[in-house]
Amino acid sequence: MRIGIIGAGHIGGTLARQFVRIGHDVVISNSRGPETLRELVAEVGGGARAVTAEEAVAFGQVVVVAIPYGRYRELPTGGLEGKVVVDTCNYYPERDGNDPELDSGVVTSSERIRDHLGDADLVKAFNAIFWENLRDRGRPKGDPDRLGIPLSGADEEAKAVVAGLIRDMGFDPVDAGFLRQGGRKHQPGTKVYGVELSADEIAALLRVADRTHPDTAARGGQTPAKPSRVPAP
Repeated sequence: MRIGIIGAGHIGGTLARQFVRIGHDVVISNSRGPETLRELVAEVGGGARAVTAEEAVAFGQVVVVAIPYGRYRELPTGGLEGKVVVDTCNYYPERDGNDPELDSGVVTSSERIRDHLGDADLVKAFNAIFWENLRDRGRPKGDPDRLGIPLSGADEEAKAVVAGLIRDMGFDPVDAGFLRQGGRKHQPGTKVYGVELSADEIAALLRVADRTHPDTAARGGQTPAKPSRVPAP
């Protein structure tokens, strides 16, 4: 696939390396301009190119957003119709400034980004794993040390695309449910954020979260989805 990455920090740069390694065409952008990414793209190799954020959107069948949440309003809003957008962002009040609606749980950071972007099929993923583990902990299928990565979103086809990327990188995807209901369960401060656990262990913790907070789905007008490992196609 063609994958455009917006953000060249730890997560964006690590995902660029991983996507190239498993055979995808990658472009990457940041807020300072393509000329500042020469060293990174040389390290990533595999034909990766540095571009502008707008060019990353135009290029990618999948577009990864890997920027500080507080800067999401800087994201391009055109050209995303029908594309899969992967939201890796987390809301940290001490960095991004306090948002009463996010603090109270009325809305999630992923919903804010989705609403800003318009018609994109947004999937929240890669936000709950430390970048060092994303870089170093990929394992073959069946390895007992293979880690799980939670994801959430409304569009099943979009989630399947992201689940495939997770699987190809050496991890097991765990479907946490819809964007609002599921996203709340793998954001900072939850029991699955930053953990080094298998997919089955993460799915079990997500089921506990459903029982502990049964109203999370109701607030979003959605039916809870049972957390589960995403079956391979």
